[in-house]
Amino acid sequence: MFTALDVKELREKTGVGMMDCKKALTEANGDKEKAIEILREKGIATAQKKSSRIAAEGVVAACIDSKTGVLVEVNCETDFVAKGDTYQAFVASIADYIVKTDVADVDALNAAKQDELIEATAKIGEKIAIRRFVKYVTEDGILESYIHMGGKVGVLVEVTGADVPAAHEFAHDVALQIAAAKPFYVIPSEVPQAELDKEKEILTAQALNEGKPAAIVDKMVLGRINKYYKDVCLMEQQFVKNPDITIKQYLATVNKDNGLNLSVKRFARFEMGEGLEKKVDNFVDEVMSQVKK
Repeated sequence: MFTALDVKELREKTGVGMMDCKKALTEANGDKEKAIEILREKGIATAQKKSSRIAAEGVVAACIDSKTGVLVEVNCETDFVAKGDTYQAFVASIADYIVKTDVADVDALNAAKQDELIEATAKIGEKIAIRRFVKYVTEDGILESYIHMGGKVGVLVEVTGADVPAAHEFAHDVALQIAAAKPFYVIPSEVPQAELDKEKEILTAQALNEGKPAAIVDKMVLGRINKYYKDVCLMEQQFVKNPDITIKQYLATVNKDNGLNLSVKRFARFEMGEGLEKKVDNFVDEVMSQVKK
């Protein structure tokens, strides 16, 4: 009645998933034009038209299964859709899939989930895009996640050394810290030399522009670099739950009080939509465009 090539051509023409193309061709007795009509009537073929829209809303979700954890950002077009149960369930299914498979990167994930993305786009009525994910597998530690404001910010952190209640409590506090204070690195030695050199260059220029004597500029820059570390390095930051101590001091206390040797190995922090172009609606222009029609 129809061949695999027919299915491929229909899929390329409509942007619809393979299984839906097969069903449509079967219903249309192999007539591709009729199959397109069937897909349009079902609202599935409209998904392709949404591919050029801006998807800058959405949610960040996390999934942890024993020693494997995932943080993923999936975007849609409006905050209203992002808060819906259907969308939230779809994002959760994506996170679960990443945890349970060996999918390597976002391109591979999008390829594997192409049919589901098309189906979800048609069902929800907005463009949906899997933007990024990170996956941690720990051998001798624990994983902790934290999702803030229903998916506006997400954190995944790995703490090594022990799998005991005190370690989980510490990891949870660290996840909260990362969400609130936005560090980029765990310790100062992780800051790339090029980034550090650039920061020193900027701080030196600032000091000279302030009229400071050249003889003391180097000492001033050193002091300001230490402040820079407190901004970008987790261990140097003031603990948000107790600003009198740093995270490094908090960790030392936890280790001493519980006879542990915990350390923060790595973390990821996603802020939904960061760096994405967002659609700005102009009501006047929209009304005038309708009037001109």
